[in-house]
Amino acid sequence: MPSRITVLAVLAALGAPIPATAQGAARAAYPIMAPLAHYTMSSQAEEEALARSAAPASIARDAEIMTLGEHGYISAAHGANGFVCMVQRSWANGVKADEFWNPRLRGPICFNAASARSVLPAYLERTRWVLEGATRAEIERRVRAAVAAGRYTLPETGSMAFMLSKGGYLGDAAAGPWHPHLMFFQPTRAGGPNSWGANRDGAPLLASSDPVEPVTTFFIPVAKWSDGTPDVGPNAKPMHMQ
Repeated sequence: MPSRITVLAVLAALGAPIPATAQGAARAAYPIMAPLAHYTMSSQAEEEALARSAAPASIARDAEIMTLGEHGYISAAHGANGFVCMVQRSWANGVKADEFWNPRLRGPICFNAASARSVLPAYLERTRWVLEGATRAEIERRVRAAVAAGRYTLPETGSMAFMLSKGGYLGDAAAGPWHPHLMFFQPTRAGGPNSWGANRDGAPLLASSDPVEPVTTFFIPVAKWSDGTPDVGPNAKPMHMQ
């Protein structure tokens, strides 16, 4: 898949309070896909700029940039360093996520070469399914079938991504970009969150294993956004662990 990021789960792991209004909105507000226009951005140029903001300029300026088109993502700018930057939509969440159809979600992300080869393709395929009109139930059936048949591509060793954009919206609980963070992907069979000591008291490392896809995603909050400014504001406090 994609980023497999469920911000509600990550905030819970951090011990951050999740407002009841946000929980209720996530449970009730997104039962089906909204009209496609709600998921698109005003221009390709705007989407390219947001995609590039996922990583430091030293990486993003030479990365391939992909933007959402009528039938799926298209390459808007060729790259030279193996990284691929894009803006993920809500279906980057696991198929069980409450906000799977949240049209507000914008996840600027920049995959390194390993994750571009082994993690990104499933998200691109899922996007094509969505644009063809597949329901969430149908998407789940297809994913489970791929896993059962051994056709699901697992993350390569060293698969990671940058999510350092101040311009993202990663869910209603975060109500914005959450924290600048790095993401690392590994097959759940390799040990899940416990294999890295994630989600433990005092550990600055979070992880979430998807209940449908055999992938564990690790999240490491970092101190600065891609433009070099520090992570400050109402969402910054939970990041500082003892």
